[in-house]
Parts: sequence; C-alpha cells; structure tokens
Amino acid sequence: MTAAASDASDPLEAATQATRSLQGLSTELTARVPQLLEAMRSVGTGLELHSTLDRICETAAELADARYAAIGVVDDEGKGLSDFVTFGVGEDVARRIGHRPDGHAGLLGALILDPQTIRLADLSSDPRSAGFPPGHPPMRSFLGVPIRVQGEIFGNLYLAEKHGGGEFNDYDVHMVRVLATEAGIAIGNARLYEAARQRERWIDGSVAVTTALLSGGDADDALTVVAEQARRLADADAGIVMLPAGDDGGLEIVAVSSPRPTKSLGVVIPPESAVVQRLLEGEAVFVADASTDPRMISRLTSAYGPSMMLPLQSGGRVLGALATPRVRGARQFTEAERTLATQFASQAALALMMADAQRDRERLAVYEDRDRIARDLHDLVIQRLFATGMMLESAQRRSIVPAVREGVGKAVDELDVTIQEIRTAIFALQQGPAEAPSGLRTRVLREINMAAVPLGFKPAHRFLGAIDATVGELTGKNLIAALREALSNAFRHAEASRIDVVVDAGVTLPDGSAGVRLEVADDGIGIPAGGRRSGLRNLARRAESLGGASWCGPGIGEDGGGTTVVWEAPL
Repeated sequence: MTAAASDASDPLEAATQATRSLQGLSTELTARVPQLLEAMRSVGTGLELHSTLDRICETAAELADARYAAIGVVDDEGKGLSDFVTFGVGEDVARRIGHRPDGHAGLLGALILDPQTIRLADLSSDPRSAGFPPGHPPMRSFLGVPIRVQGEIFGNLYLAEKHGGGEFNDYDVHMVRVLATEAGIAIGNARLYEAARQRERWIDGSVAVTTALLSGGDADDALTVVAEQARRLADADAGIVMLPAGDDGGLEIVAVSSPRPTKSLGVVIPPESAVVQRLLEGEAVFVADASTDPRMISRLTSAYGPSMMLPLQSGGRVLGALATPRVRGARQFTEAERTLATQFASQAALALMMADAQRDRERLAVYEDRDRIARDLHDLVIQRLFATGMMLESAQRRSIVPAVREGVGKAVDELDVTIQEIRTAIFALQQGPAEAPSGLRTRVLREINMAAVPLGFKPAHRFLGAIDATVGELTGKNLIAALREALSNAFRHAEASRIDVVVDAGVTLPDGSAGVRLEVADDGIGIPAGGRRSGLRNLARRAESLGGASWCGPGIGEDGGGTTVVWEAPL
C-alpha cells in the first residue's frame, strides 16, 4: 500500500513531468504508449461536459485495466462532491446503493481535503476508509488521481478493482496521471462551452418571456410562460411565480409549471415567513433543502430539496418572486446558475413592469371609450327612447281601436324595459374595478352586465343555492375569473345570439363533496377545430388548482349547436 508524491499544481508542468517519466522505462510501458495516445485522443473528443466525464471514466478504466472508474466533481466550496460520474456500475446496482457519495467522509473526503495520487492494494484496510453501503460491489485495489483545470482542483479520478485480482502498478500510475492532465484540458474546454450554451439558453428564455409579456395576450398565460421558462432553464422540478397578496401581505402563487398536477395555485404564503420578508425586501434566498429548512413554513415545500427564490425586482420596486425548486436529493445550484437565474428574474421583472404600463395605457383608453359610450347612451339613446315612448302614449290615448291601444301599450312597456337595461349598462360602464361589490351574486351580475355591451345583448342568468353564504372567497374569485373568460370567448369567437349563465351552489362533486358549478351556454358556432385553447386551459388549470374540473359540451342552439362551458370546484 503506497501513496505517490503530491502532483504538480500547474497542468503543463504536470504533463511535462508525466511525459518525462515515461522516457527510458521498460518496453512494456513503451508498448502501451499508443494506447495512451488513443486514450488522450478519445478524451479530447466532444464538448458536452457530462459526456466528456463519461468518456474519461471509460477510457481510464480501459487504460489501467480496471473494472470500475469514477470521477468525483468537487463542489464550489471545495468541501464535498457536487457530481459523481461512474463507469462499470450498472443501473440496478446504482439503485441498490441509493444516494451517491457526497465526499464529506471516508477516503473520498480525504482526497478532497488533500488532493494527491493515492495507490492502495486494499482500500478497506486504509484507516481513512469508511466502508461501503449495502449493495455496493466489493472493491480492493484502488488508484486515485486528482484532475486539475487551469491550476485548480476540479475533482478526482478514481479506479478500483484491477482485472485479474492484482494491484495497480507504476505503469498504471504514470498512464493515468498523463490521462488526468489531458482530461483537465478537455474538461476546461467543455466547461467553457457549457457555460456559453447555458448563457445562451437563459438569454433565449428571457427573450421568450419578454415577448410573451408584451404580446398583449392574457396576463395569466404570460406569467405561466415565466414559470415554464424558469423551470426549464434551471432544470428544476417546478417553476413558481408569486405576486403580492393585497393588503394582508404575503405572496400569492399565481402561476405554476410542474410535470404533475398541483393544488398550489392561489395559495398565499403568509407575511410571517422569513423567506417572504427577505423576498419583499429585494433579497434572493437560496436553500439547500427546502423540506428541512426551518424558514420554509409552507407545507408545499416538503417534496423539494435545493431551491432558488428570487425577487422579481426592477427599478427598486419588487413586483413579486420567482421560485425554482428541485426534488429532494438533487444536485445543488451552482454559482453560475444562481447568477444567470438572478439576471433572468430581473429581466422578467422589467418585462412585467413594461407589460403593466402597456395594460394601464390600454385600460385607460378603454375607460375613456366606456365613458364616451355611457354619455352617448344617456344623452342620446335614452332621451330619444323616452321621447318615442311619450309619443306612443299620446297616440294610445287618441286611438279608439282597442287592439291598437293594447299593442301600443305593450310597445311602451317594452321601451321602459329597454330604458332600464340601458341604464344598467351605463352603470356597469361607469363603474371602476375598485367599486366591485363583495357579494358573489352581485359580482356575477356585474360581469354579465359588462359583457352585455360588447355582445349587443344581455345574457340570461339563473342562481341556485345560497351563493353568497356558501362559496368561499378563493373559489368565488376563481369562479368570477372563469365567468369572465367564458363570456370573453363567447364574444370573441362564438358569434352567439343567446347566452345563458347558471351558477349552482348545491351540486355534489364526483368525490362526494359539496361544490359550486358555473355553466355558460351559447348558441354560437362552437369550438373550431385547430383553434386556440389557451382560454379553456386557463379554466381547467384554475379548477384543478382548487380540486375541481372544467370541460365543454354541446350548446343551446338547434341540434346542440354552440358550446356549454362547465366549471366546478369545491365550496
């Protein structure tokens, strides 16, 4: 059992020493030089980092006639391993072993603290060895060589269990040290290439987010794009966008991108959370394990490990926060990933501010137009209808034919109803968003009255059950959003002449729980094949986040023409 001298710190010096040491040695070593050159050529092929590490492991095992090979990548702090790449260990064996080594203990930890070439005939007899976990294959002979990239330790190359049962000899040490030097150069190139590609991906993601936010589309869709891009770029298990939750403080989850169904949409993280306080102050929070960190007080974090939580901040104003958690046991975020994610969050925040300014301008234009329409309806239409009613009443009094008097009377009554409906529309046009009543029934009526203006007619409505008393605030808020989306779709796409709205607070959901159901039925042209489905996806996403569902069916037109949108959720 021997340990080689400490390696030179400079890669060029190490390569020179290793090459010089080959001169004048035995014919056996000379005969293996072509194999070494081929190994060096193989290692230098390709630029993708992980495939480069795989190639180094396989090449080193072949060069030293070893059964197993591995590379432990030292983390940014230099105290453990951030990655562990193996060769010779099958997937079944890896699953039995479980977690890969973290480099905090045992022989691997010792090599991190004191990086030098180590050769052992029986690694189990070394006092630094911590043994193997259950399911680990037996290993005796061992060779460890540090890999340096631009003079700094990148990690260690480990070889174990030489074929034939012997131990690694001097020739193996010389060969592997030369290979490790070449591997350091190849890894350096791969890291530069990977960093450039990573920056390019984050830039492309920022462009996609900016385009989505400024396209003038649905705000929920744009925030979902932010969540999806952040999750993809950070290689995270979820992307979560949070916005301030009104006067009560805290952060509300408004967009989630996840491979699995989630009920976190609409959840409010309370202001008592230390993480929320830091985010609202404009500070980024990086957590090693969200499932165990005492600062994470929400039950939603129990399934997550490494997490980045970044403020959406621009111009000194915090608009919200972006979270990208990974699953438990996943690798930690690197310093480069943290920097790129922080820049991405700043760019997304700037795009959010620009989108808000753009929507404010559009909203102001709409309000001005609504005021003009309301004035015209009041000053022109209602006055003319009132004058026409007066003329009809005068004609009714002069008529001596009963049928004529009865017909004119009905016409006057219809004019009175029309005037009342126009006044309701005027009230809806003049009412700002801050004046919205709190009752769910009244909010539904307000949405219906507002939709009547662009539709040209007022949708019929029906309420069943104790709407205001039984429907919770969160469910009611999402129901109103679903109603608005359904009426908007009917106006923009359905070409309908009749719309019926039903809100039923007495339904029983498939799981047996009490729920509320919204139905918006029209007699329009139906959903065209190949048309956009973003609005329907929004409805489904809102319902699923509450434990409900949303779907479409036949409408109320002839032979089922048109569309019925159904949205339901627990009370």
